[in-house]
Amino acid sequence: MTVPCVRVPASAGEETRQALVDVGVVDHGHDIVADDGVLYIPVTDSAAVPAEYELVDHDVPSRRQQRTPADLLGSEPSYERLGDIVILDEDDPERARTIADAVMESDVRAETVVNRASKIQGELRVRDWEVLVGQNTETLHREYGYEFLLDISSVYFSPRLATERHRVVEQVEAGEHVFDMFAGVGPFAVPFADAGADVVAADLNEVAVEYLRQNAERNGVSDRLTAIHGDVTEVGREHENWATRIVMNLPHSADEFLDTAVAVAGDDCVIHYYDIQHEDDPFGPGERAIRAAAEPEYEVTVVNERVVRSYAPHEYNVCLDVRLSRRPE
Repeated sequence: MTVPCVRVPASAGEETRQALVDVGVVDHGHDIVADDGVLYIPVTDSAAVPAEYELVDHDVPSRRQQRTPADLLGSEPSYERLGDIVILDEDDPERARTIADAVMESDVRAETVVNRASKIQGELRVRDWEVLVGQNTETLHREYGYEFLLDISSVYFSPRLATERHRVVEQVEAGEHVFDMFAGVGPFAVPFADAGADVVAADLNEVAVEYLRQNAERNGVSDRLTAIHGDVTEVGREHENWATRIVMNLPHSADEFLDTAVAVAGDDCVIHYYDIQHEDDPFGPGERAIRAAAEPEYEVTVVNERVVRSYAPHEYNVCLDVRLSRRPE
């Protein structure tokens, strides 16, 4: 039967499927079809599909009925998947355990189910988890053709940012010098290196840096990626005037490291600056902070302003892509 589908490369299939699930348009009555490296993901409402995706009509078979957690619960629970871990965010412990049982009884592929037990906390940006099913909090996550091994109990990782990471990665060209200031397990740094850039990736979390090195090896980019455990301010002093591109993915406090970013920037450098701000002025505080740190040494041009996602009521996680061009002396 011919139905509307989103067409994507197979390497981006899981991330795209999850993004479409998040907006509620995946057609669960038909199978996802693979054809010559391309996936066709059936959708229920073409008008509601985000504009970034390609829509086509394609012949896909009706899907055999699979049991979902919603089938067993009678309502749609909220959860996300990271590798073979299902992550819940429930305040009611009893409901969390009920959902966990439904996940395991359903056709969802999962080895572990956890519930968030704290907010992100501390310099290392980790949170506490209540393990409801299983024991292993280490998992292998696949994103746009790359593999990332990580342990959610000791590192920060958000699968919801996959599309945003891919947007930035697509801008990187071979030969660039990229400085990832808060690299984690490498979801920016590894694809940057695969694109042909020379990458320096720093993080204060020693466990994350060890995973980063493993992930660089796993994805075949160790020769172009230098992973450094340490304070990014100290690391930056060793790479002044070096970078053509800098990623500052540390919302809430990236502004504290803008002096380091400016010192690392070469004559022409793009900064991807992540921030969390109120909806009344989501981009202004970040732009003003960047200008205060970079001017008058650099001409500052805001190339792009992007709302990445809603973070809290009336607050957005945003990104400013900003070009710094050094003014002649």
